[in-house]
Amino acid sequence: MNPADEIIDIVDENDQVITQSPRGEAYARGLRHRCAFILARDAAGRIFVHRRTATKLVYPSLYDVFVGGVVGAGESYDEAALREAEEELGVTGLPRPEFLFKFLYDDGAGHGWWSAVYEVRCDLPVRPQVEEVQWHDFLPEDELERRLTEWEWTPDGLAAYERLRALRAGT
Repeated sequence: MNPADEIIDIVDENDQVITQSPRGEAYARGLRHRCAFILARDAAGRIFVHRRTATKLVYPSLYDVFVGGVVGAGESYDEAALREAEEELGVTGLPRPEFLFKFLYDDGAGHGWWSAVYEVRCDLPVRPQVEEVQWHDFLPEDELERRLTEWEWTPDGLAAYERLRALRAGT
């Protein structure tokens, strides 16, 4: 199925489902929907970082700290987090991602989505989807911090990562 044709829940400012729509239409019309963001760490604690393919509907060719994606119609955030993590990492048998927090992302241009942020440990060898991931690596946090100023990142992933850093710093 073409990702633009996938049916997703459209939600209000309180994250309550109000209708459903094809994903491509939701993006084009700026309809609020739901996304799951999963920070994946390997056994050494390094963070999975990847560059999105040029064919992605949103933020093509940008780097991201999170795997994840849109929550499907009738799907819970928790279900989407596990599904998306396994799909994008190319693995099966991941532990259930741990929910950390949720926030309403707004790009300032009329597009926004409720974003549930998770973390998961992936001790399995990854085989990311070639349709989704152009490049990937597990980076130590200090290297990731350096790359934040050097590479062009997805704005929603960067917003989620900044919120995660603030949460961990207790601010």
